[in-house]
Amino acid sequence: MVHCGAGFSLRGILVPLAGKRAEARPTFAMRLFTAIEIPDEVRSALRAVLAYLRPLANLRWSPVENLHITTKFIGEWPEARVAELRSALRQVAMAPIEIAIRGLGWFPNQKRPRVFYAGVESPPELGALAVATERALASIGVPVEDRPYRPHLTLARVKDTAPLNALNNAIANLPGTGFGSFRAVSQHLYLSAGGKYSLL
Repeated sequence: MVHCGAGFSLRGILVPLAGKRAEARPTFAMRLFTAIEIPDEVRSALRAVLAYLRPLANLRWSPVENLHITTKFIGEWPEARVAELRSALRQVAMAPIEIAIRGLGWFPNQKRPRVFYAGVESPPELGALAVATERALASIGVPVEDRPYRPHLTLARVKDTAPLNALNNAIANLPGTGFGSFRAVSQHLYLSAGGKYSLL
């Protein structure tokens, strides 16, 4: 079993809010989300299969280093209120959760593919964690999602004219699509900036 590390902290890039008038003390926003980090063994297994699949379709492929299990997308959050955000997140309790990364698929479906993903198999506790995180953050003004929580790893996004036959044939002929399992014991706060995700 691999245990994910714990903690919320702050360091990273601050991005000025667009459209705000300059002031003596400017306001900054950080594009944030909470997620469960996947261990190196799982990441390596995904890297190997993606190296084989990536040349078969012209998609917007996610860097393997960016893969994670999102528990809550926060979006733009003022730097001046980060302490408030961290305080709300500390109220979210998390018991260990057994997670397996298994299966490949398309959102919303294979006939109208927009997102290529790896499946996340987990007990109800993962969904409960997402709900608890959403409720805690809603109490300080973070918008609530209007879609049900569906944990997954986003491997790529589909371009409008990308042919997918070769990719789908290769997926169908893979010897297996199990990428490993682990025990998650914490979620983390992440910063999204410049196409990279940084653990804060």
